[in-house]
Amino acid sequence: MPPLSPPKPLSRFPSRPNPRKRPAHDPGPPCLARPLLDLCSRGRLADAVGSLRRLALGGVRLPSQVLARLIRQCGAAGSLKQGKHVHLHLKLTGLKRPGTFLANRLIEMYFRCNDEVAARKVFDEMPARNVYSWNSMLSGYARLGRMNSARRLFEKMPERDVVSWNTMVMGYVRCGCCDEAVRLYRELRRSGIECSEFSFAGILTVCVKLKDLCLSKQIHGQVLVYGYSSNAVIVSTVVDAYAKCGEMSDARRAFDGMRVKDVLAWTTLVSGYAKWGDMEAAMGIFDQMPEKNAVSWTALIAGYARNGLGDIALKSFSEMIKLHLKPDQFTFSSSLCACASMASLKQGKQIHGFLIRTCFKPNTIVVCSLIDMYSKCGLLSSARLVFDLVGDKNNVVLWNTMISALAQHGQGKGAIEMFDDMIRLGIKPDKITLLVIVNACSHSGLPKEGLQLFDSITHDHGISPDQEHYACMIDLLGRAGLFDEVINRIRMMPFPPDERIWNALLCVCKIHCNLALGKEAAEHLLELQPSSPDAYVFLSSVYASLGKWKLVEEVRKLMHDRCVTKDRAVSWIETDSKVHSFSIADDSHPSKEEICSMLDQIAIQMEENKLRLDTQ
Repeated sequence: MPPLSPPKPLSRFPSRPNPRKRPAHDPGPPCLARPLLDLCSRGRLADAVGSLRRLALGGVRLPSQVLARLIRQCGAAGSLKQGKHVHLHLKLTGLKRPGTFLANRLIEMYFRCNDEVAARKVFDEMPARNVYSWNSMLSGYARLGRMNSARRLFEKMPERDVVSWNTMVMGYVRCGCCDEAVRLYRELRRSGIECSEFSFAGILTVCVKLKDLCLSKQIHGQVLVYGYSSNAVIVSTVVDAYAKCGEMSDARRAFDGMRVKDVLAWTTLVSGYAKWGDMEAAMGIFDQMPEKNAVSWTALIAGYARNGLGDIALKSFSEMIKLHLKPDQFTFSSSLCACASMASLKQGKQIHGFLIRTCFKPNTIVVCSLIDMYSKCGLLSSARLVFDLVGDKNNVVLWNTMISALAQHGQGKGAIEMFDDMIRLGIKPDKITLLVIVNACSHSGLPKEGLQLFDSITHDHGISPDQEHYACMIDLLGRAGLFDEVINRIRMMPFPPDERIWNALLCVCKIHCNLALGKEAAEHLLELQPSSPDAYVFLSSVYASLGKWKLVEEVRKLMHDRCVTKDRAVSWIETDSKVHSFSIADDSHPSKEEICSMLDQIAIQMEENKLRLDTQ
């Protein structure tokens, strides 16, 4: 658009109201505003703004309502350039300092276009401000994550309403400052201003994030007192808060007390049961749902995938597709995780093909799920190809997934090269990077390189290692048989070892038959985690090897009394597009006689091959 130049006869824009003219809020002559608004409605914002120059040259000032609508369109489109042209038009037509109504619209527009400086300038130059003006500034700062600026403005407010408080609470929630959000909410309660439904929506979001059961119960009580028990969105969040805390009985009671249950409420309950592994209850609620959408199906699929029921997760995904429901990013991610858990390459490829055929643009999480699926199905080359085809590699999660894939295949040196490439591109490693790269070195017999990387990442990149990182390092050193270094590292830890440390030590002691150290690790593990079957089994083995059968019996009795059972190993095989699972002493498979017969034949063949080799 050509630059606007001030029209020569500025006197045509009177500084005083003319009683013969329409007031600013009047819509004005429809013949002038309608073409401009029509252009906006057709998405031709630049043409609409361009027409302002002709109006200015003709001495026409549009009504405030029309100008406000045009400013709002600029903000919605995120067009700072067009928004500035409209602002310039106001100045050229005698509104150098627009009234409160238009100034508020300008503040909103500038914040939507991420220009907080221009927004603040408009605010500072306003001759008169109302509460809406202050709230617009608070909302803009909060939206940009500038909570320090928002707080300073909030403290200066001559008058606050419930919107002001709600904006600050939600701003802190979005920035992850949940404690400060709770503190402000309590100040709101003490201020005497009545809470609104948005107040409860904000603080309940904090309950969900913090998983704070006590706070959740307090807020639930306040929701009931204020009479919002019929608000489906608020009560659904209450259900979610209880579910996140693992209190499914409370979640169910809150759900049952709802007068109107929408899809969100049903889905929240399904997701809660699935999160805590009660898939029978999740399926029961799902079957009762009067209406199901893609999110409901995704909650169920994710639950099955998370709880090791990958075959049922994939069946549910197929049913969802048959119902012509559109999967989202999380649906694909969960389904691909199900394929990875069963090493079902054929179904993983089918989902990948579906993504390509439907021109679905996967986000980083789905791409990572594809890489993980191909890796766990044994096709590292396909996993690498998916990684290489990604255009934007600025997400550390993508690199972590590929390094983990290389680690799974014992390619420690390739993982180190991948890490070096990541650093060269300026990608900052995180705590997961430290885990996967040390794990890669551990499974490739590279203890020296693993220790160097551990020290480098913690010192040079400011990563503070936690228990899980130290457990991974113990695995690295223990697999290499460096038990003196293992003991030194445990002693130098900045915190007392937890069950993860002792479990890692126990595992490497099993590998190298280090009975003395393994016994110590098992005893510590039993104190911290009495339900761990590995500790009982190892102690029993140690006592048996020493001939202390009475102690063996005591360990087994203790295991029985505490209802601890060994984890059953499960394996899968895919034949004719169907996945079959097997575990030790499992005779439930319908083809068990054929399977046993084939195993006998294989065993005979192996014996014959062994005899043939021995005679040669």
